[in-house]
Amino acid sequence: MEAVQKVYDFLEKAGTFYLATVEGDQARVRPYGAMLFFDEKIYIMAFGMTNATKQIAANPKAEICAFKGQTLRIECELVEDNSPEVGKALVEKMPQLKPALGENCENGVMYYLKNAKADFFKVMELVETVKF
Repeated sequence: MEAVQKVYDFLEKAGTFYLATVEGDQARVRPYGAMLFFDEKIYIMAFGMTNATKQIAANPKAEICAFKGQTLRIECELVEDNSPEVGKALVEKMPQLKPALGENCENGVMYYLKNAKADFFKVMELVETVKF
């Protein structure tokens, strides 16, 4: 629990993180900011039926990268979880998204990070690795 909270806190402070997925043999990276700590898991949200959601469905392995004074890089699998309580918790945390997402995030897709390995770097030096 301590490791996952540390990673979430870093992402929360960074505000923006970058999600890398794969399309065929090409990496695809885009900025994200919608995330949630729920049921001791880190969740991210993608708008429904985008290239990102199609790429994750085809290959759930992903990397997330964020920077806030140091760099955080996370290797993980993304697992879809569209239970209404998760979506509602995100909309409550980020009410500015409600017009686009709906009451329970029905226009978004929620994913939690599984089998994650998070590396914290300071400049080019690996400072810490945590797994959750």
